[in-house]
Amino acid sequence: MLAAERRDHLLDLLAREGKIVAKDVAAELRISEDTVRRDLRDLAGEGLCQRVYGGALPVSPAVADYGTRQAVAPDGKRRVASVAAGLVRPGGVVILDGGTTALAVAHALPKDLGCTVITHSPTVAAALLDHPKAEIFVIGGRLFKHSAVTCGAAAAEAAQNVSADLFLLGVTGVHPEAGLTTGDAEDAAMKRALAARAADTYVLASSEKIGTASRYRVLPWEEISGLITDASPQNPVVERLAADGIEVLSAG
Repeated sequence: MLAAERRDHLLDLLAREGKIVAKDVAAELRISEDTVRRDLRDLAGEGLCQRVYGGALPVSPAVADYGTRQAVAPDGKRRVASVAAGLVRPGGVVILDGGTTALAVAHALPKDLGCTVITHSPTVAAALLDHPKAEIFVIGGRLFKHSAVTCGAAAAEAAQNVSADLFLLGVTGVHPEAGLTTGDAEDAAMKRALAARAADTYVLASSEKIGTASRYRVLPWEEISGLITDASPQNPVVERLAADGIEVLSAG
């Protein structure tokens, strides 16, 4: 089989199965695993898959720059944000992550809601300026421009001094096997630090992130309280997560 034919086969398999297992493809095509791994490296270099141990997974579209992501699935993000905003109770304390879905949550919070919002996102903080009853605490640090959030040692240290009822966590990939992932190591570490300071953590995931993966794991499934998504309950990934005992809040 020619290289171009292998490429098409791998992309078709990724679309149909949601993953590629290198040893299975090698056996099916009667080629070496090294050849499959080289093909996957090439595809990953073009941004067409996310390589993982033993194969590859669909790559998340949420690794694009911040401006581009604002135009990705805006309706889905608004639906997820509406459900997430309903989890914030009067008088409650919520840690609100950064990114475009978290920004949609900020816009979805009722203007007259009295609550405390802790965030490491300047854009989220600015979106809440017209919420007169909301107290806003901003965690400072080095600005990670991809998601418009602060991270690094100063931000992680500051996170140790807060506590909240709820953390609304943004990720770029949601996959049963790869877990909850994002594209930057420091961003992943900051998300873990914030999750450790909240009683409950709910993941914000519009449908384009379901079944995809990025390079760095944020949290294992057992450390979250639930997933908020507009993906269909019949989506195979959503069905599997529900079967594994993950609470899925539908925003469809």
